[in-house]
Amino acid sequence: MENVLITGGTSGIGYALARIFAANKYNLILVSSNYENLKIASQKLQSEFPVTINIFEQDLSELKAAENLYTRIQAENINVDILVNNAGYGLVGATEQINFQDDEKMMILNMLSPVALCKLFLPHMYEKQHGSILNISSTGAFQPGPFTSTYFASKAFVLSYSKAVRFEAKKYGVRVCTLCPGATRTNFFTREGTDLPKTSMSANEVAEYAYWQLMKNKSVFIPGFINRIMQAFPTNIKMLAVAKMKKEKF
Repeated sequence: MENVLITGGTSGIGYALARIFAANKYNLILVSSNYENLKIASQKLQSEFPVTINIFEQDLSELKAAENLYTRIQAENINVDILVNNAGYGLVGATEQINFQDDEKMMILNMLSPVALCKLFLPHMYEKQHGSILNISSTGAFQPGPFTSTYFASKAFVLSYSKAVRFEAKKYGVRVCTLCPGATRTNFFTREGTDLPKTSMSANEVAEYAYWQLMKNKSVFIPGFINRIMQAFPTNIKMLAVAKMKKEKF
């Protein structure tokens, strides 16, 4: 059985992906900054699926955390066949009003840690000429996001980086794919402090779509017909919609 490493694997899209991978007979390596949530998620999954589950408590919003996680996984002699860089969050507010240290932690989690994990695990995948990486971006990657500027920019970075690494990895037989979900019914919006749009999807719907697109080795995929249609709108229109939704909350 192959092993899949999922960051932010205890809730939302990450947990939904964990269930789908386990249902398809993948062993799980779950990572979260909250050990209690890891234990609860692991127990629930273990009661449903006959797979091996390893859990690692690691706050990936800290510098060098990705390297520390990699070292711990290597020490356990656990092979990673699929890497899912899912952990992330967003902040809302005018850019000068968001504390830089908070923005910095978000940028480490959303950008630096996924890059570090890709760099650390790719050589093993290249050596085997087998493996997959699924990076979670957002429909926010396709336009700037007023009043959530750093978050949208971080997701644009993930999309650009993933597409470039996909080009590099192809000759080694390694897949690098990018999921760009729209609004999803998870605790993301609760943490951000904004309301869910009526077009939001469930985490299970997003994860199911993402799993099969990954298996088909699609480059970039957007779950939800409405989310895909919205990308055809002019950038200024999309920016105005984002600004209206976010600005109402501060």
